[in-house]
Amino acid sequence: MSFELRSTAFAPGATIPAKYSRKGGNVHPPLSWSGVPAGTRELALLVEDPDAPGSEPFVRWIAYGIPATLGGLPEGAPGRPPSGGLREGSNSFGKVGYDGPAPPPGQPHHYHFKLYALDDSVELGEKPDKKALLAATKGHTLAEVDLVGTFQSKG
Repeated sequence: MSFELRSTAFAPGATIPAKYSRKGGNVHPPLSWSGVPAGTRELALLVEDPDAPGSEPFVRWIAYGIPATLGGLPEGAPGRPPSGGLREGSNSFGKVGYDGPAPPPGQPHHYHFKLYALDDSVELGEKPDKKALLAATKGHTLAEVDLVGTFQSKG
């Protein structure tokens, strides 16, 4: 069985419902996974928009310390950390937690939900960013899966 990430809110490559955007409820979509590799101690999640203006993809969410035995995350709620005992890092706004799609009007943006299976626990400081997460996971990633959804703001 291969490592898979999916959402009941949108199919791979399909539009992410407005409920999960900044202009909607700004809650993270439900996610589930299967085929977690043997030897996985915990999981980490990075959500980013590589189509955003700037030299680096725009980080929408960092979650780590997700127990390997957890099969998914239910839909989020504004201002409340997700379930599962996981911890969250800083997004590109410098805030901790999920911040949904909000591209400028025009072409749709692609949102990558990347899940990493790690062979060790990730120890990070207060409000870690993407750079800290990737540095801590380097050499410890057993597998990675990427679920992509799109979102387009209307003029």
